[in-house]
This record gives sequence, structure tokens and C-alpha cells, in this order.
Amino acid sequence: MKNRFRTLAAATLMIAAATAVTAQTAIHVGKTRGCGCCLAWMDRLSEAGFRPEGENLGGLLVPLKMERGIPVNMFSCHTATVEGYTIEGHVPPADITRLLEERPDAIGLAVPGMPIGSPGMDFGDSAEAYDVFLLKADGTTEIFSSYPAS
Repeated sequence: MKNRFRTLAAATLMIAAATAVTAQTAIHVGKTRGCGCCLAWMDRLSEAGFRPEGENLGGLLVPLKMERGIPVNMFSCHTATVEGYTIEGHVPPADITRLLEERPDAIGLAVPGMPIGSPGMDFGDSAEAYDVFLLKADGTTEIFSSYPAS
């Protein structure tokens, strides 16, 4: 009984810690007015406990990407900032949570392009395989997580 209680207590603490990272964490989203996938991605963020705040930037979006150090080959449709990190494209909320928990020395995360099946691009049952990249200040990238095709 004692071990069961300890396991339950540990699980509860882990859930509380993960929830604390996202609970009311504001994410500023630079997007294009009327873009359905940007709005759908913001909905996924809300569902995961984040508080997305959208700003229609139009022609100022590319300069924002450049200012934030996003390599051109990592560009996607929207650029967000959260707690000093930049989030480029359709990055899953779980990866943003992990980034905020681990706090690596990096610019942020990116999902280049607009892969079908990624959050905000999840229309139907099929999905393309895609990677989430960790963007480093020296311009290099590494795979942060991978998602299979379905």
C-alpha cells in the first residue's frame, strides 16, 4: 500500500510539473491575417494549456524570422515567441513544453514547411513524417523529435 501511494504521489507531481509549464504560458504568434492553419495551430496550443496571442504581421513576418535567427531552410508560415525562445511553424505543443522544461542553449524549435498531419495541418487521418529541429545560435540544427507518417 505504501509503494502504491508513493507511485501515485510521484505521478501526481510529474503531471503538476508539466501542467505548470503550460498553465497560462503566453505565446506570441506572428502570423498572416486569415491563415486557417495559423489559427488551427493556435487552437492546438490552447487545447494543450498555452495562451496564444496572435498578431497579424503580413509583410513583416519574414523580417521577424530573420531577426530571430531562423535559417531560411527552416521557414514555415508563422513565427512565435515564448519565454525567450522562437517557435517556427507547426511545432507540437508537447515539444514546446519539453523545450521550456529542458531550457537548452538554443534559439528555439522549427518544423520547416507545412507537413500534413502536424498540429494545425491535421486534416483527416493521414500524416507525413516530419522532424522538429532544435535551432542553435551558431546556425546549426539538430533533430529534437520525429513524427512518423500514418
